[in-house]
Amino acid sequence: MKYSKTLIAGLIICTMVFAFAPQSQAGNPFKKLGRGVTNTAFGALEICKQPVLVAREEGEMAGFTYGLFQGIGYFLAREGVGVTEILTFYMPLPGCPDDPNDVGWGYGPIMEPEWIFSREQNPYNFFYNDEALQNY
Repeated sequence: MKYSKTLIAGLIICTMVFAFAPQSQAGNPFKKLGRGVTNTAFGALEICKQPVLVAREEGEMAGFTYGLFQGIGYFLAREGVGVTEILTFYMPLPGCPDDPNDVGWGYGPIMEPEWIFSREQNPYNFFYNDEALQNY
């Protein structure tokens, strides 16, 4: 019980320090934390997403076979990256700059694409409706 109170107090202090740190110097650790939680929670969707993307590029048989295996690989990678980003959200990592064209340390994504679904990769037209995107 004593250690759990210490842990909670440490997390609160850590959160306060990062919440009030200037974003130009500290990067964005909370975006990294959110990305980690999203990748961990929804990483299994890669098993459904990759066969569709592969089928669009190479045909349905490739989607059923190669796409399924690619989805399992992406799922495992996204889970590992998500856990890593959750555990290290408070510190910048080497090779992960905030700007993709830069080098060095930062809070940028370890894996591309950064999020499980993006406007470019939306196989089921579920998260981003094509009609809604035409207005932007």
